[in-house]
Amino acid sequence: MVLAAGLGTRMRPLTDTRPKPLVEVEGRPLVDHVLDRVAAAGIPRAIVNLHHHADLLEAHLKARAGAPDILLSDERGVLLETGGGVRKALPLIGETPFLVINSDTIWIEGARPNLVRLMEQFDPERMDALLLLASAAHSIGYDGMGDFQMDKLGHLERRGERTIAPFVYAGAAILKPELFDGTPEGAFSLNRVFDRAAAAERLYGLRLDGIWMHVGTPDAIALAEDAIERSSD
Repeated sequence: MVLAAGLGTRMRPLTDTRPKPLVEVEGRPLVDHVLDRVAAAGIPRAIVNLHHHADLLEAHLKARAGAPDILLSDERGVLLETGGGVRKALPLIGETPFLVINSDTIWIEGARPNLVRLMEQFDPERMDALLLLASAAHSIGYDGMGDFQMDKLGHLERRGERTIAPFVYAGAAILKPELFDGTPEGAFSLNRVFDRAAAAERLYGLRLDGIWMHVGTPDAIALAEDAIERSSD
């Protein structure tokens, strides 16, 4: 599931005329960076949700060649946020654990592809959710206080109020569909299901191998492009 329906308000004015997934980094739309990474991980099919400038994104995705095969989850009528968007798409997703990834997340890979590492690490016997996490201190374009503490076994806890946490959610996770049982119709955040997994002590993390880039504002595009260029030298 590729989350592509958001308004991208912090990326204005670029998102006044296009959806954020079509904002370009290194000459290519963000969503293509993500879909190429999904394809490289051997995932044959992606469900992409649509809302903001949906017609533009739909046309782009339909013109895209190669893997993965793309199904659309239409949210033109109402924006459902991250959790609500996944819940709406569950009939397309099926009943087995699935990858959910933000359409604007981008990183420089380390020794092995991170989505492959994430799939290999997921253990349904112990986990309801496995989140890909980046270093809050060493990510490009990120200046927040972090999201999670992680112990030696990979268990996650939320950052406490007025504290700093070493890890930030890098925009990719493997989730069990059962996490959405009993969730409300309409808009809600994926944080609701992350917290449900954490309460059951079944929320885990995997540290990203490489460098995560938080492309949240127009200024962050140049930072990301500079980091990519330096990594290829």
